Amino acid sequence: MSAGGYVPRARLQRSEVTEFLGSGGGKGARAVASHDEDTTTMGVEAARTALRGAPAVAVGALWFATASPAYLDKTNATALHAALRLSGEVPALDFGGALRSGVGALLSALTATTTTLVVMADQRDGLPGGADESAGGDAAAALVVGEDSPGSPVVARYLGGASATDEILDRWRAPGERRSKVWEERFGETRYLALGLDAWWRALKAAGIEAADVDRVVVTGMHTRATKAITAKLGVRPDVAADDLSTSVGQSGTAHPGLVLTSVLETAGPGETVALLHLADGADGLVFRTTDAITAWSPARPVATQVDRGAALRYGKFLSWRGMLSPEPPRRPEPQRVSAPAAWRSESWKFGFVGSRDRTSGAVHMPPARVSMLGGAVDDMEPVAMADLVGTVVTFTVDRLAYSPSPPIVFAVVDFDGGGRFPVELTDVDADAVGIGDRVEMTFRRLYSADGIHDYFWKARPAGSPAAPAPQG
Repeated sequence: MSAGGYVPRARLQRSEVTEFLGSGGGKGARAVASHDEDTTTMGVEAARTALRGAPAVAVGALWFATASPAYLDKTNATALHAALRLSGEVPALDFGGALRSGVGALLSALTATTTTLVVMADQRDGLPGGADESAGGDAAAALVVGEDSPGSPVVARYLGGASATDEILDRWRAPGERRSKVWEERFGETRYLALGLDAWWRALKAAGIEAADVDRVVVTGMHTRATKAITAKLGVRPDVAADDLSTSVGQSGTAHPGLVLTSVLETAGPGETVALLHLADGADGLVFRTTDAITAWSPARPVATQVDRGAALRYGKFLSWRGMLSPEPPRRPEPQRVSAPAAWRSESWKFGFVGSRDRTSGAVHMPPARVSMLGGAVDDMEPVAMADLVGTVVTFTVDRLAYSPSPPIVFAVVDFDGGGRFPVELTDVDADAVGIGDRVEMTFRRLYSADGIHDYFWKARPAGSPAAPAPQG
């Protein structure tokens, strides 16, 4: 019914790795999650975009897939659920731990009986100078899966698919490790070719089409040699292979099939047959056909636009954000851990960014209040969602002393369209380029982590303009 992608603003040019280390690197760039982003925050951003494309939809379930979760034991999908302000009756479940879990969640949603929001996100790591570090990328994707409904028609109909599963020791990572290990490439290539072609031909048969009928094909997987080799054997026309975003975003693991599929759907016309083949611990093939409704579907933040608005990031800053380097921090106390009861009591504000409006005077209070600042009315408020509103910077300060994993902190007072004023931290900005009158929008981020607890809240970023340069140090 709708889809959305999220590509972080920062871009690491792979040539930076070569210049820094004297080896590694490569061509193109990879997307890098900022110091205040993780798979949860990226998933929220992708989901917000997808839901804007289907404003009338009623989500019946939320499934979140990632191979690099912010939490173990605790369900990560519940933070997305809260940030998206979904009803408490909507289940939020994790599909986690494996590169296949993203496409697996999508396959499961396509056979579900309720409208499902499928969110995929990943943050790919590797040792400095290694292939995974350079070839990887950080991103998220979200797809709303359901039947036609008033105001939210299906834009791509699922025709059929097939899976091929095998126990292959191709790529693995033990719990607690950041580095993935890989078996010799020829072994993986041999197995994935056989599995991928098996799933491909059975998926086409299930969809009732021939390879020549495919208008666009998406082939993804962490095994680069296998994906390139199998693309040449699918029997499709030479011009139908979609850009896999490997040179502009990098391989985003669990999120990648959803991200590339979203990118293709955003530029597809009606009546096109789109096939997805994903290689991970086997292979999964899915076939879709776009409907006439896709001409009226207007993606809120197209993947191509986000790719074009990337900003350069130096390799030293990348290593710092990834915890590979430990710069001297400001001599200030580190944050205390978040209080679980306090976070629960203020859930709609903390996760949903919901303020309150005085029914009598119309005054907007951020954070929500019981007593109105105009007229003094008590307990006569209605909730007002602020996360999707745009605001204007009325004043700001640059703090180079406060604790931050990526100083300086830029703090601004923002006036929101329609009412409401709030002091908020800015992100994805160059401290020297911020000005009074700048237009900003809200984004869900991680403020800090303490005692293994992540403090999620909202920050503001530049709205409706190309990203400013990222920190260069």
